[in-house]
Amino acid sequence: MSQKSFASSADLADKEQTLEILGDGVYALTAEGDPNVGAIEGEDFLVCFEALATPVAAREWLDRLREHTGKPVRYLVLSHYHAVRTLGASAFDADVIVAHENTKALIAERGKQDWASEFARMPRLAKSPESVPGLTWPTLTFTDRLTIDLGGERGDLVLQYCGRGHTEGDIVAWLPRKKVLFAGDLVEAQAALYTGDAFHTDWATTTLDTVRTFDAEVLIGGRGAVTHGRDAVHAAIDQTRNFLDVMRREVSAVFEAGGTLKEAFERTHAALSPQYGKWPIFEHCLPFDVSRAWDELAGIERPVIWTAERDREVWDQLA
Repeated sequence: MSQKSFASSADLADKEQTLEILGDGVYALTAEGDPNVGAIEGEDFLVCFEALATPVAAREWLDRLREHTGKPVRYLVLSHYHAVRTLGASAFDADVIVAHENTKALIAERGKQDWASEFARMPRLAKSPESVPGLTWPTLTFTDRLTIDLGGERGDLVLQYCGRGHTEGDIVAWLPRKKVLFAGDLVEAQAALYTGDAFHTDWATTTLDTVRTFDAEVLIGGRGAVTHGRDAVHAAIDQTRNFLDVMRREVSAVFEAGGTLKEAFERTHAALSPQYGKWPIFEHCLPFDVSRAWDELAGIERPVIWTAERDREVWDQLA
């Protein structure tokens, strides 16, 4: 009996990339639901946000960026650890690679397994995987907040930990003078959520509450288009919270009734698909999302490490 392919394995078409210049020296590259990246100009340097999956993919982004600025990359900021977000880091030749201290610990604990898992799930993102020299290690970590002086009259870039969410190490990048927030995968704008390594209750409550307090006027989420306008930013946060709330409610109802993981998946899929089903990565993510939510209800506080073998077991059971 042949195995069903991961939904992401069948998604092999190139995505159209859109580079937006969000005021003087602030850049965001989006790609129809593929991972977003960005950059912020300092007086004589760049801060890049996210690294993509491989150096080859990252160099393509840097080539686009170099059409607008030739400043060297001093800081590469990693919002969290997932292989498709970090393993292109060597292309940036950054002086400093910044992440939360929990992210560094996650790389040590599960970096190799996550690498094998994600590249098998999402081969299109792993462009020229042989170009990856090894795991990406932060050279500077922090716990709560780190401020980067951009120099001249550009003000500060604030990196902040808002609490456990998409992982236990997510950070955001905030430009107070421009009211621009790079939110990483804590917020998705019209893209479904991946929550296989999440802390659903914290994310849906205190963490998103903190993200909302920035009162941003422009938001770059982990996937989806750039969001413009305070009301639209709040709507994107609410949309993310609603996905989490619906999934928590539906999975919990089946768990408390003594049902099965398969029943929880089917009920959650039915509840979420009218609003989220046509958005990028919904079908790919939901089996892993429900599995993690089920584990939390069973008392497994920290996410079980995803391996290629465990991925396959969950996919064959639920998808």
